[in-house]
Amino acid sequence: MAVRATVLCENSVYGMGDAVAEHGWSVWPETPRGAFLFDTGRGQGLWPNAALFKIPLAAAHAILLSHHHNDHTGGLLQTVRAIQRETERAVLVYAHPDLFKDSFVEEDGSLTFCGLPHTRGALETAGADFRLAAGWQEIAPGVCMTGEVPRQTPYEVGDPDLKHRDPSGAIVVDPIRDDQTVVIDTPNGLFAVLGCSHAGLINILNYIQEQTGATRFHTVMGGTHLAFASEEQVALTLATLHDFDIGRIGVSHCTGPTVAARMAREFGDRFFFSSVGTVAEA
Repeated sequence: MAVRATVLCENSVYGMGDAVAEHGWSVWPETPRGAFLFDTGRGQGLWPNAALFKIPLAAAHAILLSHHHNDHTGGLLQTVRAIQRETERAVLVYAHPDLFKDSFVEEDGSLTFCGLPHTRGALETAGADFRLAAGWQEIAPGVCMTGEVPRQTPYEVGDPDLKHRDPSGAIVVDPIRDDQTVVIDTPNGLFAVLGCSHAGLINILNYIQEQTGATRFHTVMGGTHLAFASEEQVALTLATLHDFDIGRIGVSHCTGPTVAARMAREFGDRFFFSSVGTVAEA
């Protein structure tokens, strides 16, 4: 085994006893270079589920954040504080420079804040040591974060209901430039853990191939944001996925049950659903 990834936060729980479900996402990837915490969910499920699955969060080499939304960062302050208290060391947090921006979701004409629910000052006082970068970066040998993904696929248009405050102070559609994926190199192909795929799943996979020179994906797992996409985008995405060499694809969170069911039909035995407690290995 080169990689073992355990889902700690997700919208659903099946057959996992006292595990907690919440609208959020967090994964514990274990690699030959150490273990990492990728995202922290909304803040309710991470620590109870980690305890249930006997995951030692304080052993994380670093916390990796896919993007700033609160369903991926809500547990960050609690986690930083707990790791610092247990280890008495600074907690490395890798993220995009847009982590601290104001962002909102628009529903029925009203805006609700959906960004990081903690200030930078509170997090740094608790022990966070931020490593902010916009580009592709190697966190440890064979473990990378994509940074900003170029938006090239014409039908992957983003979500118009997600807004942010631009430099002028205006509230406009958020391109969510900070959307990132974790990419782990294994002897059997790349292991990609998605955040929410706001950059577009096809854009992400193409960019990973460009950056690594690899074409084989052993596993692709995580959120695809296709629950909020048009029928055209969903259909074209599913059709294009067949052009990639993907051994297993496991969706979750913002994919939604309807699209997940379609993907299960499309990919058969290669498909799995990444609910709380799911373990994927390469």
